[in-house]
Amino acid sequence: MEYRINRRTNDRISVLGFGTSYIAQSPEEEAVKTIRRAYDGGINYYDLATAEARTFSYFGKALSDVRQNVLYQIHFGANYLTGTYGWTTDVETIKRSIEWQLKTLHTDYIDYGFIHCLDELDDWQEYQKNGAFDFLMQLKDQGIVRHLGLSSHTPATIQRVLDDAPVDMLMFSVNPAYDYQRGDYAKGSVEERAAVYRRCETEGIGISVMKPFSGGQLLDASLSPFGQALTQYQCIQYALDRPGVLTVLPGMSRVEQAEFLLRFFDAPAHAKDYSAISSFRPADAARDCVYCNHCKPCPAGIEIGLVNKYYDLAKNGDTMATEHYLGLARHAQDCLQCGHCNKRCPFHVDQMTRMQEISEFFGR
Repeated sequence: MEYRINRRTNDRISVLGFGTSYIAQSPEEEAVKTIRRAYDGGINYYDLATAEARTFSYFGKALSDVRQNVLYQIHFGANYLTGTYGWTTDVETIKRSIEWQLKTLHTDYIDYGFIHCLDELDDWQEYQKNGAFDFLMQLKDQGIVRHLGLSSHTPATIQRVLDDAPVDMLMFSVNPAYDYQRGDYAKGSVEERAAVYRRCETEGIGISVMKPFSGGQLLDASLSPFGQALTQYQCIQYALDRPGVLTVLPGMSRVEQAEFLLRFFDAPAHAKDYSAISSFRPADAARDCVYCNHCKPCPAGIEIGLVNKYYDLAKNGDTMATEHYLGLARHAQDCLQCGHCNKRCPFHVDQMTRMQEISEFFGR
């Protein structure tokens, strides 16, 4: 397992987390074994926006003895009092639902309390007006909620809430289909979505990734906007390469699924190479490096993906990105202008020109 640090909270978070959309499809015994197998494999981050109420009892049985070692993100607005998922901004309903969730999980605290699923600005205004946000912040002041989160599919709404609230973690739908404006939740332009990634990286707001496979669309060649199916490993790597992303939360419902996903870390680089997405390249994404590292190896030893990422972030005002860039063993000025990367780039990025631009930007 690999881990990344949330710079706002100092939490050490497994890059592979646990999504719970499908766990309720399994019998209790299998579900509990699956959750425990994920934990034994090093997964320490679990999302509790699930489809069925019984999921919470599965987690209570699977992880209550190791509660101090795991991180739960729990959603203030996800309502399970009817037995299945419901969405609400009513504060009294939220209070009852949260009380029930804590009891069923056998815990008395919440690691990340999430403002839940606000896709429209009106939702955020209603969330505040109804007292739901005040309740969440009250529990944070009391120490019951340790950190604040936000769940949304919409870049414009995300930007507004980040302006208004001290969010530590964002749950966002991240996959190449949505980023390239294909799919039911492909909200925001290419640049608007990229701006969310850059802001989160710059401000230290972690991103936990929902819908990494676009609801299965990307895994089916007949549905994929790229004309061919991607693998789960390719989708996971794509998400992990976006700025700000700390953890990806694929759904798991069987032990075999957990074991397959855990093997991601042993998979060779070619199994994670998502350059197939270059078959669909919208005009407003032209010339943008997606940090896929398909251009490796660079004859000069430049980490081209990282150089591009730090440059994009530094242009956005991220001083840490500048420090990271300067700490690299090789810089843009070391480019040999050999054209190797240009020939290998599936996205037709002119990296030779980019290296000159980046060298001038950093002044070295």
